[in-house]
Amino acid sequence: MNWEGRNVLVTGAGGFIGSHLVELLARRGARVRALVRYNSRGTFGWLNDLDPDLYRTLDIVQGDLRDAETVTRAVHRNDLVFHLGAMISIPYSYVSPTETVAVNVTGTLNVLNACRFHGIEKLVHTSTSETYGTARSVPIDESHPLQAQSPYSASKIGADKLAESFHRSFDLPVTTVRPFNTYGPRQSARALIPTVMVQMLTMPVIKLGSLTPTRDFTYVSDTVQGMLAAAEAPAAVGKEINLGTGREISVGDLVRLISLICDKPVETQQQLERVRPEKSEVNRLLSDNTLARKLLGWQPEVDLEQGLRKTLDWFRRHLSEYQRAQIDYVI
Repeated sequence: MNWEGRNVLVTGAGGFIGSHLVELLARRGARVRALVRYNSRGTFGWLNDLDPDLYRTLDIVQGDLRDAETVTRAVHRNDLVFHLGAMISIPYSYVSPTETVAVNVTGTLNVLNACRFHGIEKLVHTSTSETYGTARSVPIDESHPLQAQSPYSASKIGADKLAESFHRSFDLPVTTVRPFNTYGPRQSARALIPTVMVQMLTMPVIKLGSLTPTRDFTYVSDTVQGMLAAAEAPAAVGKEINLGTGREISVGDLVRLISLICDKPVETQQQLERVRPEKSEVNRLLSDNTLARKLLGWQPEVDLEQGLRKTLDWFRRHLSEYQRAQIDYVI
């Protein structure tokens, strides 16, 4: 697809993945409208850190996904929509499941209704590998059962099913992409890799939750390339598609790998407050990306070691910002 001059809306545009997607679309020549959650500081998340020439091309809209009127106005006059906006913290979903459901389910419903009303050419809806829960079989393909092991994952399952229903009921051209543990520059201090890297750079002991769960880590540039590929592929309409590497690593082994890259021996210490409730812990995630390769022509290009080096270099340059942030553990 030629993105030059295409009108594209990105929800959740100020966040980690959203800002990378906005940046890629703008560099491809798209006219990007960026929906970011309103805050009294008047800041736009990571969009404020983009190249000034790219930033000036953006149409930034502040609002809340829970407000249908705001969402409808944001979708208006766009050709395509990438829906990334969500309440993403698993620990916060234990504390406030009501807000999590309101943003992730009702917010997605508002996006779907607006896309249907305005006759959007294509909607790419963003899911998460958390919807699979602990793997019953590996690698996990798209036919794997969905298991709600946290209020967050339940809310994302609800959002995914709404997207599926709008395709089946109203023929809405929607594709659901399901990233597996995206990481890279700009990631929230809540996430595992930033937690490990910031502590490793600043502390003698790394405090974590469980070290045994395994994850399939995907570098952010690969994830956003997969999203663009999903928008470009007619055969992807109505499908749910994994975006993962097909490689798993335990939390403990990840810490040791980052330690080698940092050239710094470290001690790990488990903190009970960082451990998920037993039945809520997702013990194993490993993707089968066959469908993405087949339908999208997509495959990951950045291996884990290379991606960790890129991420570590970025965190070293932005360490003071993350030291000021409260780091709580999310896999």
